[in-house]
Amino acid sequence: MVSDAPDVLGAAAEPNRRRILQLLARGPRSVGEVASEFTTTRSATSQHLRVLTDAGLVAAEQTGRHRIYRVEPSGLRRLQAEIDRFWTDELDLLVADAHALHPQRNERDR
Repeated sequence: MVSDAPDVLGAAAEPNRRRILQLLARGPRSVGEVASEFTTTRSATSQHLRVLTDAGLVAAEQTGRHRIYRVEPSGLRRLQAEIDRFWTDELDLLVADAHALHPQRNERDR
């Protein structure tokens, strides 16, 4: 099933974007303040912030000439739900595979 919803897991999977989320979790920051924490360009930081904003993980507010970014709690809840759903499904598959590979052991353990 294809969804038009932003891919919060994909957006948060990139290491620089995870670091940006960690920084913003400590409090709102301008793009310049976020960019100062990285060795990449301000433009690259802006692109990462756009991906996070499009995914609903970050919100921006115009304050004078600056855009102030902050984490979006509802987006973080969607990310947590996606992680929980992913790991639950994956762990269920892992258990099923283990049972299929070692059926004798499964009988003995009961």
